[in-house]
Amino acid sequence: MGEPEKPTVVFLHGLGRTHRSMAGLRKAVEQAGYRTWARTYPSRRRSIDDLARTVAGWIAEELPGEPLVAVTHSLGGILVRHMPELPWRGVVMLAPPNAGSRVARALRDNGLFRWYFGPAGQQVCDATAWPLPEGVPVAVIAGTAGATVGNPTSWLSQGLMRLLPPDEPHDGTVAVCETRLPTEIAFATVPASHTWIMDHPETRAHVLALLETLDGERPLGRSGSQR
Repeated sequence: MGEPEKPTVVFLHGLGRTHRSMAGLRKAVEQAGYRTWARTYPSRRRSIDDLARTVAGWIAEELPGEPLVAVTHSLGGILVRHMPELPWRGVVMLAPPNAGSRVARALRDNGLFRWYFGPAGQQVCDATAWPLPEGVPVAVIAGTAGATVGNPTSWLSQGLMRLLPPDEPHDGTVAVCETRLPTEIAFATVPASHTWIMDHPETRAHVLALLETLDGERPLGRSGSQR
């Protein structure tokens, strides 16, 4: 028997970012021997459902029948939860607002927030209707750097994070407790901010290790989750 086919690693960026935001991590994954795919999607202009349908269509057309692993940042992880039709072998989520975002809930009526972050920014307030990834191994990596100069979102959210218990860590945008999934198979924290978590060396090490554990697994096929 031959070696199992390596999965293609799909990189999905966060809200208000582009595929270039994950270029450093993508390069490290390619140097480890994986094929990769990334494309900028219009995160600020459309709803989560619309974005998921669009991106899933791109992936199905450009990577037909290939086993896939997703490496996502923030909103990108929520989109994957809305793509059960793709043959995911696994998902590694960086700073995902899996339980919804209290920062988004606090700012959703702010005109500047509504204008900049668009429909998806409104929807990350509430995660109750989002499907869980069923039958697909998911790992979560959360940041704990708190508010930092290099994380613009934290300038707005720093005061809002005081709503958390004083010992509750966060990345300046998303609290660690908001990243968790009841179905996750692995979890780690890194001392990184929300904006730059993908560039932290500990994140890179975790992602490469997780890809290695997923490599060689049989594709798990379609999830049982429904949109």
